[in-house]
Amino acid sequence: MAAAPWLTEQPVAHRGLHGAHTGAAENALSSVEAALDGGYAVEVDLQLSADGVPMVFHDDTLDRMTDAEGPVRARTADALGAVTLRGTGEPIPTLAELLRVTAGRTPLFLELKTDWRREREPLLARRTAEVIAAYAGPIALMSFDPELVSACRRLSPDRAHGIVAQDCANSRAFAHLSVMERFALTHLLHAPRTRPDFVAYNIHDLPNAATSVLRHAFKLPLLTWTVRTGAEREKAARCTDQIIFEGFRA
Repeated sequence: MAAAPWLTEQPVAHRGLHGAHTGAAENALSSVEAALDGGYAVEVDLQLSADGVPMVFHDDTLDRMTDAEGPVRARTADALGAVTLRGTGEPIPTLAELLRVTAGRTPLFLELKTDWRREREPLLARRTAEVIAAYAGPIALMSFDPELVSACRRLSPDRAHGIVAQDCANSRAFAHLSVMERFALTHLLHAPRTRPDFVAYNIHDLPNAATSVLRHAFKLPLLTWTVRTGAEREKAARCTDQIIFEGFRA
């Protein structure tokens, strides 16, 4: 699809508007409500439950954000719904619950977390496509994993699709990938195949040649994450089209 204007019209609240200034936990429905009240677009993360339900949660494990332990994918959606986010009485929400809250009122950026398996039709992409099929509001699907982006394009062709990226060369998060795989991700060499509608790139790794070419030569919107300081916001204003932010009100 052609780049939609709404991709860059509003600052995007990273994992909802959370933190000490709102009292909401990241990826909680209260953080989404706070972002809606502030007039922001919303970015959240999706993980798959053991029974194949897209859950709004960032980490692979429950340890950091809850008083429970272990992998998210080891528990069913009902079991995860019984786990509360640390410091709140709020459960881990499903994607369907999130959509009922947002109800088309603001753009949603859904980051599909990857386990880097090379499946033609990753289950998370398929189940996400099923949940959002009847949703009337603006949704962008994105991932660090080009295979997930390609799967989302096949399964949800009427939605916006984006690649999340950074300099992967020395990041521990990509240590399991080969040098060439990390080089290709860093420089967005998959773009002719994945055909992203936008790019979301780490603020600390901008500007760079790959994003400049895609932004200026191919007119792809460039968002940047995660903007947390005034200096980062000023940098983003010079070389990107919109921010994905946290820790303040944009």
